[in-house]
Amino acid sequence: MGLPNFFAGPALGIYAIVACLLLLLIKPWVSSLRSIPGPFLARYTRLWLFKEAYFWDLSANQRPIVRIAPNEYSIDDPAAAKIIYGSGKGFRKSPWYQASGNPYGTVVNIFTEADPHAHAGARRKIATIYSMSSLVQLEAFVDDCTAVLKQRLGEIANTGTSIDVSHWMQCYAFDVIGKITVGERFGFLDSGEDIQGIMTSLGEYLRYCSRIGIFSEWRKTLYRLRMTSSKVSGIRNVSRFALSQLDAKCAKFQACDEKNADPRAPADVITKLLRIQDTDSSKISRAEIMSTCVMNVGAGSDTTSIAFSSVIYSLLKYPETLARLRDEIREFAEAQKVPYLQAVVKETLRVHPAMGLPLGRVVPSEGATLAEQYSPPGTVMGINSWAAHANRHVFGEDADIFRPERWLNEDEDVVRKREAYFMAVSPTFDMIKAPWLTGCV
Repeated sequence: MGLPNFFAGPALGIYAIVACLLLLLIKPWVSSLRSIPGPFLARYTRLWLFKEAYFWDLSANQRPIVRIAPNEYSIDDPAAAKIIYGSGKGFRKSPWYQASGNPYGTVVNIFTEADPHAHAGARRKIATIYSMSSLVQLEAFVDDCTAVLKQRLGEIANTGTSIDVSHWMQCYAFDVIGKITVGERFGFLDSGEDIQGIMTSLGEYLRYCSRIGIFSEWRKTLYRLRMTSSKVSGIRNVSRFALSQLDAKCAKFQACDEKNADPRAPADVITKLLRIQDTDSSKISRAEIMSTCVMNVGAGSDTTSIAFSSVIYSLLKYPETLARLRDEIREFAEAQKVPYLQAVVKETLRVHPAMGLPLGRVVPSEGATLAEQYSPPGTVMGINSWAAHANRHVFGEDADIFRPERWLNEDEDVVRKREAYFMAVSPTFDMIKAPWLTGCV
């Protein structure tokens, strides 16, 4: 009678499953980061990230590092921010970003591209378009949209009707983006409606990206299923809308001979890119111009409208702040010279940043010591602006209170440290906040 073969047939499969389960259970407890606190399930699965949570609750007692997934951590440390997001530090974007792009695309997407060299090359192609000197020229475009917004809000006020402020702020943001991107408002402020369902589609797309990014290894399969679906929604609808606007702009560019217009005159983003292409097609391709147009339309309105809505909420909640701001605006012609306005905006975005997720970066091959904790290569570290902005060591013991004066009436070194740890920058909002606030406040 022979000995039983424990490693043959169905038994082998059972042993393999048991071994994998044991490895899954043991691995977190032998990790060099095993002492870092966090939700119990976060030690074993990324599924926990589907749960909505307040990161300042996770960062209770001012813990500098919190586990949010088996190999992912949220860190709250000013010194670490300079390392994680600093240029030339070797930290690449985490796989989460990849869900926001086309996994089968060949054009570099500035938002999703993890390779720093490819990212830098793509940025250089459009750097002059988004320089501060170029953006300042677009202020007249923003003023046009602000005038329409004031008119619409005045009409609504006269009727005594209640409105959803966030909806109108997104209408405004979309029209501003249209004006600065293709030189024409999209018409959201005219109708006050979700034109072609773009707002709904954008919301679907952002929800898709935030969730699929958790399991980015599935992005190709899920992307293919979504793009072959008969339902035109999400990014398909946003892209279709953006590209229709681009086609109209290109036709106008050729018909009106805009390429020969005075280069010193204010011009929208696409006009400038088309001029570059017309001069030297090797500098930027049609596909890259298309990508820029879709990115502007798809990425700017949501965070910008959140920022505007937050400013309005804060000013209405704190009437003394609104009164002081109005007094100051009357005294200054240029909004950029209004210190209290800048303080109100910063404080609003500190208390209510538009981004609710940590922007993860992958620790490079040599590892890194962050917040006095060594992180091995491949670890994903990111800073969540909600947690960072509640840091009492940086923003004071009253960090949970809305107080714009913290940006003005403090020691210069203290304010400088706060500026350095201010994580809620929105380029679109930063460009149009001044004319909007001075016009509407």
